[in-house]
Amino acid sequence: MAAYLSMGEAHRRIADYLSRVADSVSSSDGAALASLLAVSSAPAPTPLSDALSAFPDFPRLAADRYPHLSDLLPPLLRAIHSHSLRRFADAYPFEKAANAFLQEFRNWETPWAMEAMHTVALEIRLLAEKADRELATSGKNPDKLQAAGSFLMKVFGALAVKGPKHIGALYVTCQLFKIYFRLGTVHLCRSVIRSIETARNFDFEDFPVKDKVTYMYYTGRLEVFNENFLVADQKLTYALVHCSPQYESNLRRILKFLIPVKLSIGVLPRITLLERYNLLEYAVVVTSLKRGDLRLLRQALERHEDQFLKSGVYLVLEKLELQVYQRLVKKIHIIQRQKEPAKAHQIKLEVVVKALKWLEIDMDVDEVECIMACLIYKNLIKGYFAHKSKVLVLSKQDPFPKLNGKPV
Repeated sequence: MAAYLSMGEAHRRIADYLSRVADSVSSSDGAALASLLAVSSAPAPTPLSDALSAFPDFPRLAADRYPHLSDLLPPLLRAIHSHSLRRFADAYPFEKAANAFLQEFRNWETPWAMEAMHTVALEIRLLAEKADRELATSGKNPDKLQAAGSFLMKVFGALAVKGPKHIGALYVTCQLFKIYFRLGTVHLCRSVIRSIETARNFDFEDFPVKDKVTYMYYTGRLEVFNENFLVADQKLTYALVHCSPQYESNLRRILKFLIPVKLSIGVLPRITLLERYNLLEYAVVVTSLKRGDLRLLRQALERHEDQFLKSGVYLVLEKLELQVYQRLVKKIHIIQRQKEPAKAHQIKLEVVVKALKWLEIDMDVDEVECIMACLIYKNLIKGYFAHKSKVLVLSKQDPFPKLNGKPV
Protein backbone atom coordinates (compact mmCIF):
# COMPACT_ATOMS: atom_id res chain seq x y z
CA MET A 1 0.00 0.00 0.00
CA ALA A 2 1.45 3.35 -1.09
CA ALA A 3 2.27 5.87 1.61
CA TYR A 4 0.24 9.08 1.73
CA LEU A 5 1.80 11.84 -0.39
CA SER A 6 0.98 15.45 0.37
CA MET A 7 0.14 17.88 -2.43
CA GLY A 8 3.20 19.90 -1.49
CA GLU A 9 5.56 16.92 -1.76
CA ALA A 10 3.95 15.84 -5.03
CA HIS A 11 4.39 19.38 -6.39
CA ARG A 12 8.05 19.35 -5.36
CA ARG A 13 8.78 16.00 -7.07
CA ILE A 14 7.13 17.03 -10.32
CA ALA A 15 8.90 20.40 -10.28
CA ASP A 16 12.21 18.62 -9.68
CA TYR A 17 11.67 16.33 -12.68
CA LEU A 18 10.68 19.25 -14.92
CA SER A 19 13.73 21.17 -13.79
CA ARG A 20 16.02 18.26 -14.63
CA VAL A 21 14.54 17.95 -18.13
CA ALA A 22 14.91 21.70 -18.75
CA ASP A 23 18.47 21.72 -17.33
CA SER A 24 19.54 18.77 -19.51
CA VAL A 25 18.27 20.63 -22.58
CA SER A 26 19.89 23.94 -21.66
CA SER A 27 23.22 22.24 -20.80
CA SER A 28 23.10 19.88 -23.83
CA ASP A 29 23.38 16.82 -21.59
CA GLY A 30 22.16 14.07 -23.92
CA ALA A 31 22.68 11.17 -21.52
CA ALA A 32 20.70 12.84 -18.74
CA LEU A 33 17.89 13.77 -21.12
CA ALA A 34 17.75 10.22 -22.50
CA SER A 35 17.24 8.75 -19.02
CA LEU A 36 14.43 11.26 -18.29
CA LEU A 37 12.60 10.33 -21.51
CA ALA A 38 12.67 6.58 -20.82
CA VAL A 39 8.97 6.10 -20.05
CA SER A 40 8.49 2.35 -20.47
CA SER A 41 11.72 1.26 -18.79
CA ALA A 42 10.90 2.99 -15.49
CA PRO A 43 9.48 0.67 -12.82
CA ALA A 44 6.07 1.48 -11.38
CA PRO A 45 5.43 3.05 -9.02
CA THR A 46 8.23 5.61 -8.93
CA PRO A 47 8.49 8.81 -6.87
CA LEU A 48 7.40 10.71 -9.97
CA SER A 49 4.46 8.43 -10.85
CA ASP A 50 3.18 8.64 -7.25
CA ALA A 51 3.45 12.42 -7.45
CA LEU A 52 1.53 12.57 -10.73
CA SER A 53 -1.30 10.57 -9.14
CA ALA A 54 -1.40 12.90 -6.14
CA PHE A 55 -1.20 16.13 -8.18
CA PRO A 56 -3.59 15.81 -11.16
CA ASP A 57 -3.00 19.39 -12.36
CA PHE A 58 0.54 18.50 -13.50
CA PRO A 59 0.00 19.48 -17.20
CA ARG A 60 -0.71 23.10 -16.26
CA LEU A 61 2.25 23.14 -13.86
CA ALA A 62 4.56 21.98 -16.68
CA ALA A 63 3.22 24.47 -19.22
CA ASP A 64 3.36 27.40 -16.77
CA ARG A 65 6.86 26.65 -15.51
CA TYR A 66 8.47 26.04 -18.90
CA PRO A 67 6.38 27.64 -21.66
CA HIS A 68 9.16 27.11 -24.21
CA LEU A 69 8.77 23.35 -23.64
CA SER A 70 4.97 23.37 -23.39
CA ASP A 71 4.56 21.04 -26.40
CA LEU A 72 6.94 18.49 -24.89
CA LEU A 73 6.46 18.34 -21.13
CA PRO A 74 2.66 17.99 -20.57
CA PRO A 75 2.20 15.02 -22.96
CA LEU A 76 5.41 13.47 -21.60
CA LEU A 77 4.05 13.62 -18.04
CA ARG A 78 0.69 12.22 -19.19
CA ALA A 79 2.48 9.30 -20.84
CA ILE A 80 4.51 8.59 -17.69
CA HIS A 81 1.38 8.78 -15.57
CA SER A 82 -0.72 6.50 -17.82
CA HIS A 83 2.11 4.00 -18.19
CA SER A 84 2.55 3.78 -14.43
CA LEU A 85 -1.16 2.92 -14.19
CA ARG A 86 -0.66 0.32 -16.97
CA ARG A 87 -3.05 2.17 -19.25
CA PHE A 88 -0.88 1.73 -22.30
CA ALA A 89 -3.25 3.02 -24.97
CA ASP A 90 -3.57 6.23 -22.92
CA ALA A 91 0.24 6.37 -22.69
CA TYR A 92 0.75 6.20 -26.45
CA PRO A 93 0.06 9.93 -26.94
CA PHE A 94 3.72 10.07 -25.90
CA GLU A 95 3.91 10.52 -29.69
CA LYS A 96 2.91 14.17 -29.13
CA ALA A 97 5.91 14.64 -26.87
CA ALA A 98 8.05 12.74 -29.36
CA ASN A 99 6.97 15.05 -32.20
CA ALA A 100 7.76 18.10 -30.10
CA PHE A 101 11.18 16.69 -29.26
CA LEU A 102 11.84 15.89 -32.92
CA GLN A 103 11.06 19.48 -33.84
CA GLU A 104 13.55 20.74 -31.26
CA PHE A 105 16.11 18.15 -32.38
CA ARG A 106 15.91 19.40 -35.97
CA ASN A 107 16.74 22.92 -34.78
CA TRP A 108 19.83 21.89 -32.79
CA GLU A 109 22.93 22.17 -34.95
CA THR A 110 24.98 19.48 -33.19
CA PRO A 111 23.98 15.86 -32.49
CA TRP A 112 24.35 16.25 -28.70
CA ALA A 113 20.83 14.83 -28.17
CA MET A 114 21.34 11.71 -30.32
CA GLU A 115 21.13 9.34 -27.35
CA ALA A 116 17.87 11.01 -26.31
CA MET A 117 16.56 10.77 -29.88
CA HIS A 118 17.32 7.06 -29.88
CA THR A 119 15.49 6.70 -26.57
CA VAL A 120 12.45 8.43 -28.07
CA ALA A 121 12.61 6.07 -31.09
CA LEU A 122 12.78 3.03 -28.81
CA GLU A 123 10.03 4.30 -26.50
CA ILE A 124 7.61 5.00 -29.33
CA ARG A 125 7.96 1.41 -30.54
CA LEU A 126 7.71 -0.21 -27.10
CA LEU A 127 4.71 1.91 -26.07
CA ALA A 128 2.99 1.19 -29.38
CA GLU A 129 3.49 -2.57 -28.93
CA LYS A 130 2.02 -2.43 -25.42
CA ALA A 131 -0.85 -0.22 -26.56
CA ASP A 132 -1.72 -2.54 -29.45
CA ARG A 133 -1.78 -5.59 -27.19
CA GLU A 134 -4.14 -3.75 -24.85
CA LEU A 135 -6.37 -2.55 -27.71
CA ALA A 136 -6.53 -6.01 -29.29
CA THR A 137 -7.49 -7.56 -25.94
CA SER A 138 -10.36 -5.10 -25.57
CA GLY A 139 -11.56 -5.71 -29.13
CA LYS A 140 -10.38 -2.35 -30.50
CA ASN A 141 -8.29 -1.63 -33.58
CA PRO A 142 -4.56 -2.06 -32.74
CA ASP A 143 -3.19 0.75 -34.90
CA LYS A 144 -0.49 2.31 -32.74
CA LEU A 145 2.46 0.34 -34.10
CA GLN A 146 1.61 1.48 -37.60
CA ALA A 147 1.49 5.06 -36.33
CA ALA A 148 4.86 4.53 -34.63
CA GLY A 149 6.30 3.42 -37.98
CA SER A 150 5.07 6.64 -39.61
CA PHE A 151 6.65 8.71 -36.84
CA LEU A 152 9.97 6.87 -37.10
CA MET A 153 10.06 7.57 -40.83
CA LYS A 154 9.99 11.27 -39.91
CA VAL A 155 12.86 10.68 -37.50
CA PHE A 156 14.76 8.83 -40.20
CA GLY A 157 14.22 11.79 -42.52
CA ALA A 158 15.67 14.13 -39.90
CA LEU A 159 18.76 11.94 -39.56
CA ALA A 160 19.30 11.00 -43.21
CA VAL A 161 20.95 14.32 -43.93
CA LYS A 162 24.48 15.48 -44.55
CA GLY A 163 26.30 16.27 -41.36
CA PRO A 164 27.00 14.63 -38.01
CA LYS A 165 23.38 13.64 -37.29
CA HIS A 166 23.37 10.95 -39.97
CA ILE A 167 25.32 8.64 -37.64
CA GLY A 168 22.07 7.94 -35.76
CA ALA A 169 20.10 6.87 -38.83
CA LEU A 170 20.94 3.16 -38.66
CA TYR A 171 19.56 2.78 -35.12
CA VAL A 172 16.22 4.24 -36.22
CA THR A 173 16.29 2.03 -39.32
CA CYS A 174 16.56 -1.03 -37.07
CA GLN A 175 13.59 0.15 -34.98
CA LEU A 176 11.62 0.47 -38.22
CA PHE A 177 12.64 -3.07 -39.22
CA LYS A 178 11.35 -4.40 -35.90
CA ILE A 179 8.01 -2.69 -36.50
CA TYR A 180 7.70 -3.87 -40.11
CA PHE A 181 8.57 -7.46 -39.21
CA ARG A 182 6.03 -7.47 -36.38
CA LEU A 183 3.31 -6.01 -38.61
CA GLY A 184 4.16 -8.34 -41.49
CA THR A 185 4.87 -5.40 -43.80
CA VAL A 186 8.48 -6.29 -44.55
CA HIS A 187 8.19 -4.89 -48.09
CA LEU A 188 8.35 -1.44 -46.48
CA CYS A 189 11.95 -2.17 -45.47
CA ARG A 190 13.07 -1.78 -49.06
CA SER A 191 12.81 2.00 -49.28
CA VAL A 192 14.79 2.45 -46.07
CA ILE A 193 17.44 -0.05 -47.22
CA ARG A 194 17.83 1.85 -50.49
CA SER A 195 18.32 5.07 -48.55
CA ILE A 196 21.04 3.49 -46.40
CA GLU A 197 22.85 1.59 -49.15
CA THR A 198 22.70 4.10 -52.01
CA ALA A 199 22.81 7.52 -50.32
CA ARG A 200 26.15 9.27 -50.72
CA ASN A 201 26.04 10.76 -47.23
CA PHE A 202 26.12 7.28 -45.60
CA ASP A 203 29.29 5.27 -45.12
CA PHE A 204 28.18 1.97 -43.56
CA GLU A 205 31.46 1.50 -41.70
CA ASP A 206 30.93 4.78 -39.83
CA PHE A 207 27.88 3.45 -37.96
CA PRO A 208 28.18 1.89 -34.47
CA VAL A 209 28.92 -1.84 -34.51
CA LYS A 210 25.77 -2.84 -32.58
CA ASP A 211 23.59 -1.00 -35.12
CA LYS A 212 25.42 -2.65 -38.04
CA VAL A 213 24.90 -6.08 -36.47
CA THR A 214 21.16 -5.48 -36.03
CA TYR A 215 20.88 -4.08 -39.56
CA MET A 216 22.67 -7.08 -41.09
CA TYR A 217 20.49 -9.47 -39.05
CA TYR A 218 17.24 -8.01 -40.37
CA THR A 219 18.42 -7.51 -43.95
CA GLY A 220 19.78 -11.07 -43.85
CA ARG A 221 16.35 -12.32 -42.79
CA LEU A 222 14.82 -10.42 -45.69
CA GLU A 223 17.16 -12.18 -48.09
CA VAL A 224 16.11 -15.54 -46.59
CA PHE A 225 12.46 -14.69 -47.37
CA ASN A 226 13.50 -13.75 -50.92
CA GLU A 227 15.56 -16.95 -51.23
CA ASN A 228 18.73 -14.99 -51.98
CA PHE A 229 20.75 -17.43 -49.92
CA LEU A 230 24.25 -16.28 -50.90
CA VAL A 231 23.47 -12.69 -49.88
CA ALA A 232 21.65 -13.93 -46.76
CA ASP A 233 24.74 -15.98 -45.87
CA GLN A 234 26.99 -12.91 -46.19
CA LYS A 235 24.74 -10.65 -44.12
CA LEU A 236 23.93 -13.13 -41.35
CA THR A 237 27.57 -14.25 -41.14
CA TYR A 238 28.58 -10.59 -40.75
CA ALA A 239 26.05 -10.22 -37.93
CA LEU A 240 27.32 -13.40 -36.22
CA VAL A 241 31.01 -12.50 -36.48
CA HIS A 242 30.52 -8.94 -35.20
CA CYS A 243 27.97 -9.71 -32.47
CA SER A 244 29.48 -9.50 -28.99
CA PRO A 245 29.96 -13.02 -27.50
CA GLN A 246 28.38 -11.86 -24.24
CA TYR A 247 24.98 -11.54 -25.98
CA GLU A 248 24.26 -15.26 -26.36
CA SER A 249 20.55 -14.72 -26.97
CA ASN A 250 21.39 -12.48 -29.94
CA LEU A 251 23.85 -15.04 -31.28
CA ARG A 252 21.07 -17.65 -31.05
CA ARG A 253 18.67 -15.39 -32.99
CA ILE A 254 21.21 -14.97 -35.77
CA LEU A 255 22.02 -18.69 -35.92
CA LYS A 256 18.32 -19.52 -36.06
CA PHE A 257 18.32 -18.11 -39.60
CA LEU A 258 21.95 -18.64 -40.56
CA ILE A 259 21.80 -22.41 -40.01
CA PRO A 260 18.99 -23.03 -42.56
CA VAL A 261 20.86 -20.79 -45.01
CA LYS A 262 24.07 -22.77 -44.48
CA LEU A 263 22.17 -26.04 -44.92
CA SER A 264 20.74 -24.79 -48.21
CA ILE A 265 24.26 -24.22 -49.57
CA GLY A 266 25.58 -27.55 -48.31
CA VAL A 267 27.26 -26.54 -45.04
CA LEU A 268 26.27 -28.71 -42.07
CA PRO A 269 26.66 -27.36 -38.51
CA ARG A 270 28.21 -29.40 -35.74
CA ILE A 271 25.89 -30.88 -33.14
CA THR A 272 27.91 -29.12 -30.41
CA LEU A 273 26.91 -25.76 -31.90
CA LEU A 274 23.22 -26.75 -31.91
CA GLU A 275 23.49 -27.93 -28.32
CA ARG A 276 25.29 -24.80 -27.11
CA TYR A 277 22.68 -22.42 -28.52
CA ASN A 278 19.66 -24.67 -27.89
CA LEU A 279 18.85 -25.08 -31.58
CA LEU A 280 18.28 -28.82 -31.46
CA GLU A 281 15.25 -28.53 -33.74
CA TYR A 282 17.85 -28.57 -36.53
CA ALA A 283 19.64 -31.68 -35.25
CA VAL A 284 17.35 -34.21 -36.94
CA VAL A 285 17.42 -32.16 -40.15
CA VAL A 286 21.22 -32.40 -40.17
CA THR A 287 21.09 -36.15 -39.47
CA SER A 288 18.63 -36.67 -42.33
CA LEU A 289 21.03 -34.92 -44.70
CA LYS A 290 23.97 -37.02 -43.55
CA ARG A 291 22.04 -40.26 -43.91
CA GLY A 292 20.06 -39.43 -47.04
CA ASP A 293 16.95 -40.26 -45.02
CA LEU A 294 13.94 -38.51 -46.52
CA ARG A 295 11.58 -39.91 -43.91
CA LEU A 296 13.68 -38.38 -41.12
CA LEU A 297 13.64 -34.96 -42.79
CA ARG A 298 9.87 -35.02 -43.20
CA GLN A 299 9.42 -36.12 -39.58
CA ALA A 300 11.59 -33.20 -38.41
CA LEU A 301 9.62 -30.73 -40.52
CA GLU A 302 6.34 -32.10 -39.19
CA ARG A 303 7.48 -32.12 -35.56
CA HIS A 304 8.74 -28.52 -35.63
CA GLU A 305 6.35 -27.19 -38.28
CA ASP A 306 4.89 -24.38 -36.16
CA GLN A 307 8.34 -23.27 -35.05
CA PHE A 308 9.79 -23.27 -38.58
CA LEU A 309 6.74 -21.55 -40.06
CA LYS A 310 6.84 -18.83 -37.41
CA SER A 311 10.53 -18.22 -38.15
CA GLY A 312 9.89 -18.17 -41.88
CA VAL A 313 12.42 -20.92 -42.63
CA TYR A 314 10.05 -23.83 -43.31
CA LEU A 315 10.20 -23.51 -47.10
CA VAL A 316 14.00 -23.22 -46.96
CA LEU A 317 14.22 -26.49 -45.02
CA GLU A 318 11.61 -28.20 -47.19
CA LYS A 319 13.80 -27.59 -50.25
CA LEU A 320 16.57 -29.65 -48.62
CA GLU A 321 14.76 -32.72 -49.95
CA LEU A 322 16.84 -32.56 -53.13
CA GLN A 323 20.06 -32.75 -51.11
CA VAL A 324 18.64 -35.73 -49.20
CA TYR A 325 17.85 -37.53 -52.49
CA GLN A 326 21.41 -36.85 -53.62
CA ARG A 327 22.84 -38.40 -50.43
CA LEU A 328 20.53 -41.40 -50.83
CA VAL A 329 21.74 -42.04 -54.39
CA LYS A 330 25.32 -41.57 -53.20
CA LYS A 331 24.84 -44.22 -50.50
CA ILE A 332 23.35 -46.63 -53.05
CA HIS A 333 26.34 -45.93 -55.30
CA ILE A 334 28.82 -46.68 -52.47
CA ILE A 335 27.07 -49.98 -51.60
CA GLN A 336 26.91 -50.98 -55.27
CA ARG A 337 30.59 -50.16 -55.74
CA GLN A 338 31.45 -52.59 -52.96
CA LYS A 339 29.29 -55.37 -54.44
CA GLU A 340 29.77 -54.85 -58.18
CA PRO A 341 32.62 -52.40 -58.84
CA ALA A 342 32.25 -52.73 -62.62
CA LYS A 343 28.61 -51.58 -62.53
CA ALA A 344 28.89 -49.08 -59.68
CA HIS A 345 28.08 -46.13 -61.93
CA GLN A 346 24.86 -47.75 -63.22
CA ILE A 347 21.99 -47.35 -60.77
CA LYS A 348 18.67 -48.92 -61.61
CA LEU A 349 15.78 -46.64 -60.72
CA GLU A 350 14.02 -49.66 -59.27
CA VAL A 351 16.78 -49.84 -56.61
CA VAL A 352 16.04 -46.22 -55.61
CA VAL A 353 12.32 -47.09 -55.47
CA LYS A 354 13.09 -49.97 -53.11
CA ALA A 355 15.31 -47.79 -50.90
CA LEU A 356 12.52 -45.24 -50.60
CA LYS A 357 10.00 -47.98 -49.85
CA TRP A 358 12.28 -49.17 -47.04
CA LEU A 359 12.00 -45.59 -45.70
CA GLU A 360 8.19 -45.98 -45.94
CA ILE A 361 7.95 -43.57 -48.89
CA ASP A 362 5.97 -44.94 -51.82
CA MET A 363 7.06 -43.75 -55.26
CA ASP A 364 6.92 -45.40 -58.64
CA VAL A 365 9.74 -45.48 -61.18
CA ASP A 366 8.38 -42.52 -63.16
CA GLU A 367 8.31 -40.31 -60.07
CA VAL A 368 11.86 -41.30 -59.17
CA GLU A 369 12.95 -40.58 -62.74
CA CYS A 370 11.55 -37.04 -62.44
CA ILE A 371 13.47 -36.50 -59.22
CA MET A 372 16.71 -37.84 -60.72
CA ALA A 373 16.24 -35.54 -63.72
CA CYS A 374 15.88 -32.63 -61.32
CA LEU A 375 19.08 -33.64 -59.51
CA ILE A 376 20.95 -33.74 -62.81
CA TYR A 377 19.50 -30.38 -63.83
CA LYS A 378 20.48 -28.84 -60.49
CA ASN A 379 24.01 -30.28 -60.86
CA LEU A 380 23.64 -32.35 -57.71
CA ILE A 381 24.35 -35.44 -59.81
CA LYS A 382 26.48 -35.72 -62.95
CA GLY A 383 25.14 -38.31 -65.34
CA TYR A 384 22.34 -39.20 -67.77
CA PHE A 385 19.41 -41.59 -68.22
CA ALA A 386 19.27 -44.77 -70.18
CA HIS A 387 15.51 -44.43 -70.58
CA LYS A 388 14.80 -47.85 -72.10
CA SER A 389 16.48 -49.75 -69.27
CA LYS A 390 15.42 -47.20 -66.61
CA VAL A 391 19.01 -46.80 -65.42
CA LEU A 392 20.76 -43.73 -64.07
CA VAL A 393 24.27 -43.70 -65.49
CA LEU A 394 26.61 -41.71 -63.23
CA SER A 395 29.67 -39.85 -64.44
CA LYS A 396 32.83 -41.75 -63.54
CA GLN A 397 34.45 -38.48 -62.45
CA ASP A 398 32.92 -36.53 -59.58
CA PRO A 399 29.36 -37.93 -59.93
CA PHE A 400 28.18 -36.05 -56.82
CA PRO A 401 29.45 -32.44 -57.03
CA LYS A 402 29.68 -30.53 -53.79
CA LEU A 403 27.64 -27.37 -53.46
CA ASN A 404 30.71 -25.40 -52.31
CA GLY A 405 28.57 -22.67 -50.84
CA LYS A 406 26.21 -22.40 -53.79
CA PRO A 407 22.44 -22.75 -53.35
CA VAL A 408 20.64 -25.63 -55.03
